[in-house]
Amino acid sequence: MIRTTIPIFTFLFMCCMVIISCAQSDKKQKKNMDKATASAALDENNVNTANTEIATFGTGCFWCTEAVLESLDGVKKVISGYSGGHDPNPNYKDVCTGTTGHAECVEVTYDPKVISYADLLEAFFRSHDPTSLNRQGNDVGTQYRSVIFYHNDEQKNLAEKAKAELDKSGAYSNPIVTEITKAPKFYPAEDYHQNYFANNPDQGYCAFVIAPKLDKFKKVFKEKLRKQI
Repeated sequence: MIRTTIPIFTFLFMCCMVIISCAQSDKKQKKNMDKATASAALDENNVNTANTEIATFGTGCFWCTEAVLESLDGVKKVISGYSGGHDPNPNYKDVCTGTTGHAECVEVTYDPKVISYADLLEAFFRSHDPTSLNRQGNDVGTQYRSVIFYHNDEQKNLAEKAKAELDKSGAYSNPIVTEITKAPKFYPAEDYHQNYFANNPDQGYCAFVIAPKLDKFKKVFKEKLRKQI
């Protein structure tokens, strides 16, 4: 048996090439993530709210909900917060215990001439599992419930119609458990929760949960995404 011996300088050269290749791969991956994150960031400074309307949704973790809805054309502003509970001064720590009654949700300011409430409902239902009661993935508790907080009768009727039609379609093997209720007071979450995905792309949950979910959402709603600058 003949054993081929690789000269030491050849071996070192091969090792260097592997390291460079990995570094380039990591750099390319980070560049793609930075590009995706930049496109997810919505400029919410000095937003003109004239002729806009408000919608409020909960699809589990509000970091995910915010990142998804901010990508849609016509959405002017998205605020992460809490609603639907009994605590008059909710904070993240208390809401996470599931004892405040509040759901993690987002308040969406949108231009109805660009994106309709029906479009937002479609995005809502298709961006999470509306058949999962009080949980989304590993996030478990009433604070992660699927919920639509309507602001007027038109939103209520559209939400109920969309839920009924989706249930009837058989798109899901289990019944839709989304709560549809009149919007109570909305409490904005702490500042560090706002634009969380855009500000923390390398955080574990953002990189491994939100980024893939957002990428999948954009492929489905590519015709309704806001234009990238």
